[in-house]
Amino acid sequence: MQKSNSLFLQLFCLFISCRILLIHVAVAQNTTIPVAVNVGVVLDFDTQLGKIGLSCINTALSDFYAAHGSYRTRLVLNLRDSKMDVVGAASAALDLIKNVEVQAIIGPQTSMEANFVINLGNKSQVPIISFTATSPSLTSLRSPYFFRATQNDSSQVKAISAIVQPFEWREAVLIYIDNEFGEGIIPYLTDALQEIDVRVPYRSVIPSSASDDQISQELYKLMTMPTRVFIVHMPPSLGTRLFAKAKQIGMMREGYAWVVTGGMTNLWSLTDPSTIDSMQGVLGVRTYVPRTNELENFRVRWKRKFQQDNPTIINAELNIFGLWAYDATFALAMAIENVSMANFSFKRTNVSSSGTDLETFGVSQIGPQLIQALSSTKFRGLTGDIDFVNGQLQSSLFQIVNVNGNGERKVGFWTPKSGLVRELNLTNRSTDSTYKPNLGPIIWPGDTTSPPKGWEIPTNGKKLRIGVPVKLGFREFINVTWDPNSHRATSITGYSIDVFYAVMAAMPYAVTYDFFPFATPDGKSAGTYDDLIFQVYIGAYDAVVGDTTIIANRSRYVDFTLPYTESGVSMIVPIRENGRKNVWVFLKPLTWELWVTSACFFVFIGFVVWVLEHRINEDFRGPPSYQAGTSFWFAFSTMVFAHRERVVSNLARFVVIIWCFVVLILTQSYTASLTSLLTVEQLQPTVTNIFELSKKGEKVGFKQGSFVEGILKGLNFAESQIVKYQSLEELNDLFTKGSANGGIAAALDEIPYLKLFLAKYCDKYTTVEPTFKTDGFGFVFPRGSPLVAYVSRAILNVTESEKMKQIEDAWFKKESCPDPNTLVSSNSLGVESFRGLFLIAGVASLSALIIFAAMFLHEQRHVLLRFNSETPIWRRIQIISRIFDQRDLNSHTFRTSELGDKSGNDNVHTIGVAGDSPNTKCPPSPSSYSNQTQPDFVLFVDQGRAAENGDLTTTTVASLDIIPFPERRSIELDNKNEPREQWV
Repeated sequence: MQKSNSLFLQLFCLFISCRILLIHVAVAQNTTIPVAVNVGVVLDFDTQLGKIGLSCINTALSDFYAAHGSYRTRLVLNLRDSKMDVVGAASAALDLIKNVEVQAIIGPQTSMEANFVINLGNKSQVPIISFTATSPSLTSLRSPYFFRATQNDSSQVKAISAIVQPFEWREAVLIYIDNEFGEGIIPYLTDALQEIDVRVPYRSVIPSSASDDQISQELYKLMTMPTRVFIVHMPPSLGTRLFAKAKQIGMMREGYAWVVTGGMTNLWSLTDPSTIDSMQGVLGVRTYVPRTNELENFRVRWKRKFQQDNPTIINAELNIFGLWAYDATFALAMAIENVSMANFSFKRTNVSSSGTDLETFGVSQIGPQLIQALSSTKFRGLTGDIDFVNGQLQSSLFQIVNVNGNGERKVGFWTPKSGLVRELNLTNRSTDSTYKPNLGPIIWPGDTTSPPKGWEIPTNGKKLRIGVPVKLGFREFINVTWDPNSHRATSITGYSIDVFYAVMAAMPYAVTYDFFPFATPDGKSAGTYDDLIFQVYIGAYDAVVGDTTIIANRSRYVDFTLPYTESGVSMIVPIRENGRKNVWVFLKPLTWELWVTSACFFVFIGFVVWVLEHRINEDFRGPPSYQAGTSFWFAFSTMVFAHRERVVSNLARFVVIIWCFVVLILTQSYTASLTSLLTVEQLQPTVTNIFELSKKGEKVGFKQGSFVEGILKGLNFAESQIVKYQSLEELNDLFTKGSANGGIAAALDEIPYLKLFLAKYCDKYTTVEPTFKTDGFGFVFPRGSPLVAYVSRAILNVTESEKMKQIEDAWFKKESCPDPNTLVSSNSLGVESFRGLFLIAGVASLSALIIFAAMFLHEQRHVLLRFNSETPIWRRIQIISRIFDQRDLNSHTFRTSELGDKSGNDNVHTIGVAGDSPNTKCPPSPSSYSNQTQPDFVLFVDQGRAAENGDLTTTTVASLDIIPFPERRSIELDNKNEPREQWV
């Protein structure tokens, strides 16, 4: 028994030993020592952003390897402090690459530091992963070893321009720091603003080391400018100082608009809360990160850990750059793991040392594989989808925030597909961008909800210098009065000045200005209108007010407002009395086309009435010449309503009624036009074609200094044919002299001047074509001036109101003059004026003819049915024509006139009988009529009495009336279906 127990104990011990041995072997086999991969971290550890970034990097590594404990690699962080210095960052990176031989570097922190470090990484094939370097200029380095794990600043410029556009701001001043971070975004931001027609008149560069006095001096300079929209791109350290000074000098009041980029809004959590008060009303753009449970859990864990590691920093808040540091570290750890287990070493170069460290460091052996692994790494991070395309994170959504109270208000979002939206709907994005301000309520600087206009005449700045033309004539438009002693302008008046006063009164804000006559010291004009406008182009004047015409050549140098006068250039000529009466004046009221058309319709209507009345109306029967004369007489007599022929057919009456209406309108129009011709015919323009003047060598006048001179030269007028004038009186004198005595035959000028001239000499001159198109008079401003839009709107308000009429009446309404166009004979009436009437008459006549033809053919259908198929068409037409030429005895006109008068009994109806049928009591059949030849009488049967017995008896025959009826022809068909003409 003891033996068995001892044996059992030995076996049990052996089993336990084997079990323990197997466990140790398994543990030894499954426990592989991870490969340590050196990674460098270059940050500014003295800054809160650097500390937050490092904390997130450490947390990311802990979370990554806690979730992937079986991975074969482990990142070993090698920390270097750049001490907020570009050289320090370069030195730290060089040390990590040369001495530590790191496989990648996370950092550096600023865009300036990253610029040189990226070149080091490119040379050593060490990837540089930055989560804070946002400058777009880094992309231009085109290094495959640079990975930007943050948003490029250029991705937010579309969001900024989308904010500017709906408020119709026409100008914006860019304020930025003078380093690579500040300057990198400016080209992209300027292009985005220009795409929406927003001008950047000034760029304010603030040095990173600027003192408060330098900032104040720059802001005072901005106050003297009219632009009130400012876009700020700088870090919070400088931006908070800028806004503090802006509030101090009064630039955070109503009327100003401030927009800040993500450089400040993404780091507002690091901003001192005391500085928020100076930024009330500011709009900001920042990267939007959707809230998720994973993000909130990480935020709680991170804050607890960060507070333990940095007890001196109170109430630290996680920002977007910390989240990007976390995701960048995750991406790097994943890429390192995906790289094949190669030799994590450096290959030394064979370059001989020349005393600098830049030529002696080696090249990473896994660098090319690592950048490929980073480029193919894709996962869902805390900030969203992490996917490097050409080393850049893809653009994400942006949130629009408004500083108000003690914090910020979210007023909307911007997406690449939908533009500005108030609420974000990720599941239904519109593909159409909207330009409407689709944002929530915004509190602007000055605690107002009214959007700033973006433009303002600074009260503490200089007044607008407005140039005014000086001239001798046409002073109704501009009149400068001079002091004869001091040679200074005492007053400036005129139509253009009054319009400008009215426009300024309609402006939404006050504009201060002074007028400056464009004159020499002795009070004479200093040049042409083109010279005056050029003064605005070179900056001598801020605007020009006067009778300046808007033309294309001038618009290349300045901007014009909308015109405030009628546009165009026309020709004015004298009118002469035509003493010689024209014997053919009675033909002028109508054009020859209308005369011919009317005559044709008279003939056509006469023909239609003849057709409708020929068979039933004795007035339209007789010899052919008589019938033709009657038809023409009837038709033409309707012109004076003197027709006396009876019209008995309803169809003819219908046609005549329509035609009489047409004739009435035609004659009344002719009478009115002839009356006008006889009373106004005596006044005719002396010239009707400007090209005839050029061919004949006649002289043409134009106002001195006007651009019309160029038009005349373009029409091939020689210098000797062009005469200048300066006033209305001088123009009248030139016309009075005549071309033979050094005068002019015509003048070419702008319509406003011509109207003024005709108002004074309305009975002597008139305007004739051609008219050259121009855009009228407008006010002149420098190119891109925001005042142009506001002044143009004010011009519309003035021109559409009663104020404009009052100004015109005050300067131009001298006396009651007829319209110049009425002094010249009116145009003759044409066919187009009566096309509708002729159409009605034609349709009515044709309809009557068609109806008559249908009725006639229906009545003669028994004749048509008797035709053989071999009967020619012309023969058929001939037979039908002969039947048509006969009287229609069934017509009530013949029955009433013939039978009614003979018998004196209106109740007797008759039928014509061509013969009788012996030994029968019935009237002859129609077929028997065709067998009778040359009957010399017609029997008229009293059908009333015959109808009583149902037949024709001897008694009824006794009551027959025998009436001679000579000269009646009838067309019958014989047995061979050949027509036979008979006299009845």
